[in-house]
Order: sequence, then structure tokens, then C-alpha cells
Amino acid sequence: MNRVVGAPGSQPSLREANSSRIIEAVKAYGRITQVELASVTGLSPATVSNIVRQLLDQDVVETTATTRSGRRAQLVALKTSSALAVGMHIGRRSLELVIADASLDVRTVKRLPLPPDHRSDTTLDRAALLISDMADDVGASMEQIGGVGLALPSSVGREGRGAAFQLPGWEELDVDQLLSARIQRPVLVVKEADAGALAESRLGSLRGASSALYVYASHTTDSSYLVSGAPLAGFRGAAGALGHVRVASAGQICRCGARGCLNTVVAGEALAELVRLSHGPMDLRGIVKAAADGDPGCRQVVADAGSAIGAAVADLATVAAPERITWGGELAAVGEPFVAALRESVRARPLLRSPDELLVDPAFPTEGCSRGALVAIHDAINAGVGVTVEG
Repeated sequence: MNRVVGAPGSQPSLREANSSRIIEAVKAYGRITQVELASVTGLSPATVSNIVRQLLDQDVVETTATTRSGRRAQLVALKTSSALAVGMHIGRRSLELVIADASLDVRTVKRLPLPPDHRSDTTLDRAALLISDMADDVGASMEQIGGVGLALPSSVGREGRGAAFQLPGWEELDVDQLLSARIQRPVLVVKEADAGALAESRLGSLRGASSALYVYASHTTDSSYLVSGAPLAGFRGAAGALGHVRVASAGQICRCGARGCLNTVVAGEALAELVRLSHGPMDLRGIVKAAADGDPGCRQVVADAGSAIGAAVADLATVAAPERITWGGELAAVGEPFVAALRESVRARPLLRSPDELLVDPAFPTEGCSRGALVAIHDAINAGVGVTVEG
């Protein structure tokens, strides 16, 4: 194992720091023997044994007997509780899960690529297995998981099922009930843009903002407007549908049925069409990777998408006057080509504050949805409302 912390000092006053080293090592490795703790922290086995005993008395860690190389050993793990929660994001091409304790301290993360047009039954089966694996990784049982927060595209989970335009075949599903039946734990579904906004508001760059706008730019574009840290739902939960504002009066028909929505211009399929003649068939993942690697054509496509999204964001910001704006999603994660275009759109509006004041880099450029889903279910568990087990 590689060391996860530096070598400790020898002064008695460093005892608390040594305890922190051990706790951080246990967090990093999930479950680890005392011998391995000595290796990764640089502490002597005797020191590790003494500190682990103290942490046991403080109810911070728990130990179980195991065998390593034919010898008995003590396996050390952080103390688990019924307040464990799982945050999950099912997107167009990926599945991400995080599990955390009551302090929202993430214990482990799992990611899984998904095929195009993945089936709901297969994906939910995989998700259920991964949740069980994660519980085992942190030494917990399924009964110790208080609930699962699930971030999904579009308006799913807000005032009913909504329309999962990014996930063909999922439109009429009660996804929360289907997953809950598989794992026998409560499931709370949130819109992925709201989840990303919650992550930034609670844990990231929007902390402390009285009002804020979060823009999610991926296979389609969506947004969430935060007031005092909470996403604004609007009538029937419809607030934040940035991808469905009209940007081309004579444009293509959107999946929602309207003409010329922003998503007809910047959705993954639309961007793929722009590079088809020059680059051949590409999906959003390929465009994003090529842009990040410096391909000029793909960087131009990302910049143009950033300009279109930026204009819509600037319109919304002019009306709503958020204190801060940040972003997330695969398209936005390309970085400078997207952000520079967003910055120029804001700069072009005299009524808005300067981009340097208004725009803030996200703490979670791509993993915000799973973290925000974790925040949502954590809050629901602590409030004791809003989640039930469907059997």
C-alpha cells in the first residue's frame, strides 16, 4: 500500500494528529487491518493499537476479526450507523453512486459506464447490486442504509414522473418504486440539475449564496435556481427548464413538442450532427474528449454550444439577478472553450455584474448529481419525511 499521509512526529502533543491520520487512512481504504494502518500512516504498531483502542472507546471505529496470510488480524472500519445514505446518478451513458455517513462524508464511490439506450430493468438491477457492494465495502448491512437519493434527467421525480427525454423507454416508469422494491430501502428521485445545484449549495461553490443559478450542460441542458440554498420548484415542479426556452423561432421541433428549443441546438445529437462530415460519427462523449485533447473542430462546437447556453443564461440572470452562477455536466466540464463563451455572454449584458464576480467555478464539474442526490436523501432521512419503502 502507498502511504496516504506523511510520517508523524514524536512529540506527545501529536497524539491527536496521529488519531486523525488513522481516521483518514480508514476513510481512504474503507476497511483496513492494524498492521496495514501502521504501514500507510508510518506509526508504530503499538501506537496504532493504542489509538485504535481509544477510537473504539469513543465509538468512532469498530473492529472485526479477520485473517491475513494465515494469521489472525483486526480489521478496522469507521463506525457505521443507520444514517448511512446513498447518492446515485443515472445518466445517458453512466451510472455513479456514492455512500456517506451522517456528516455527508463520502466513504466510497462507484462508477459504471452504460450502453446507449440502456434498459431500465438492467440498469436498476446493476444499481441494486452496486448498492449492496458499497454497503459491504464500508462494513454495513443494507438495513443500515437510511435511503437512496436518485438523480435522473429532465423533470423526473418532481410532482410525479414527468418526462425522461434523455432516457428512452423510461418515460412512464415509477423509478423510485422499482428501485425501492429491489433494495427494500427508501428511494427519493430528484431532477439531475436540482441535484447538481444542491451539491454546490451545500458542499461546493454556491455555499452561503442567498440566490444562485446552476446550469447543467450534458446530453441536454437544464438548470436549477436556488433560493436560500433550496431549488425553486415552480408550478408543478417545472422551474428551471432552461433547455426548453426558444432560441430559434424557425428551428427544429424539440422532443417536448415546441419549435426551436435550446436543446435542439445544443443537445448531444445536435452537436454530433455538426461534426459528422468532418469527423464521422461521434457521440457527446467523443466530442468532449476530442475537445479536451485540443481538437479544433470539437473545441469550436463546444464553444458555440457555450455561446448559445450563455445567451439563455444571461437572459435568465438579467431577470432573476442571482448572486452567483455555476455549472456542471459533461459539456461544461470541457473547461475553457465552454466557460469562455459563457463569460462573454455575461459580459455582453450591461445590467449584469462582471463575469469575474458572477461566475464561479464548480466544486463538482461532473460528479455533482450523485453528491446532490446524497444531500437530498440525507435531508429527507433527517427530516423523517418524504421517503418510503415500496415493497
